[in-house]
Amino acid sequence: MHFERCRTLIQSRKATVGVIGLGYVGLPLAIAALRSGFSVVGYDINTAHLERLASGHSTIGRVAGSEVQTYTGNGALTLTGEAADLAVCDAILICVPTPLNKHHEPDLSYVIKSGEMIAGILRQGQLIVLESTTYPTTTTGLLKPILEKTGLSQGEDFFLAFSPEREDPGNKEFETSTIPKIVGGDGPMSTELAVDLYGAIVNKVVPVSSCEVAEASKLMENIFRSVNIALVNELKIIYGEMGIDIWEVIEAAKTKPFGFMPFYPGPGLGGHCIPIDPFYLTWKAREYDISTRFIELAGEINTRAPYHVVEKLVSALSMRRQKAISGARILLFGLAYKKDVEDVRESPAFKLIELLESHGATVDFHDPFVPVIPPTREHAALAGRESVALDDDMLGSYDAGLICTDHTSVDYAAIVKAMALVVDTRNATKAVGDRSNVVLA
Repeated sequence: MHFERCRTLIQSRKATVGVIGLGYVGLPLAIAALRSGFSVVGYDINTAHLERLASGHSTIGRVAGSEVQTYTGNGALTLTGEAADLAVCDAILICVPTPLNKHHEPDLSYVIKSGEMIAGILRQGQLIVLESTTYPTTTTGLLKPILEKTGLSQGEDFFLAFSPEREDPGNKEFETSTIPKIVGGDGPMSTELAVDLYGAIVNKVVPVSSCEVAEASKLMENIFRSVNIALVNELKIIYGEMGIDIWEVIEAAKTKPFGFMPFYPGPGLGGHCIPIDPFYLTWKAREYDISTRFIELAGEINTRAPYHVVEKLVSALSMRRQKAISGARILLFGLAYKKDVEDVRESPAFKLIELLESHGATVDFHDPFVPVIPPTREHAALAGRESVALDDDMLGSYDAGLICTDHTSVDYAAIVKAMALVVDTRNATKAVGDRSNVVLA
């Protein structure tokens, strides 16, 4: 009876969908559900964020603030920081952070708190879906027991599934509704309900046999990227010592129409997924007495990338400008973790700034997408610093420029022309004619 009631509400678009966490995953998902005809209750603990959204200001580039305001205005979207408001929801989607703690172990506190909050309003006929990236068995081994402490049973009273987020900020070719959605439920009825819900929101749903398969698939996607990025980061160093341009090598290799996929080196990993997710499997594998050597080696190489960049910059200052890093003025271009987005989560730029300043340098930054460094857990001391405006005289006053993120709107030719030394970690200056003052790192 509870299954059929929930299914009927979903299929008729009369279900109310709750989204816990209105960040880079939750907000676009909430908008996609609204566009599909569902009413949505959006929950977030950040009241300032809720107020900005309600007033029509979105800090997430993929979502227009005006669209949020339209849905709040017509009553389709309720923005709240009160858990009790989720009680009306027929489906609740959990889109909260799953970071690592300082020991590189999973921090599932946000998932646990979300589960406890849902348990307080859980009723018969609800579908609960976890979207936050995590290790296999989190949904059934951690979240399910929290919910079943209410006395309600999964598969009979309520229904539980996992569907990993696949957001890619800044990618204009895809949005939430056009990215295939993997769905794995705790039993066939839970899978069926989750497939019905996501089938109404996105173009394609990929059902799998269990929550664990869905959880593992997300980790595989990001481990694949982490390992291959580590490979090119290592090859960059080797080829660099041989006088070979890694970027030209990649361009040549990717002309092969089969058996090769290009990955690119950089100053370190950023974003919520690649720097974090592989370590969730590493941690879980220890329970089975298995060492994940490949994953850990990739992590070591990628973690070392900012140190390599700083070494190249220190060497270039000394050899090309007879200047010590201590006392040098450095201008860093790009604070976001990838081009053309405002997302600074896990950005390697923070590590670069801290490393350079630990060597005695003074570091400013320019980023058209990040006017002010926001508060972060790991780099709290940098919060509040402002992006500097660019002009030729100002550029010439710095001892070196460091390109960390290759935003499209930045004039790299003008930067190279105005500065005596530019260290480029993204090959952003490839189209500049005279690159005699550029060092690739």
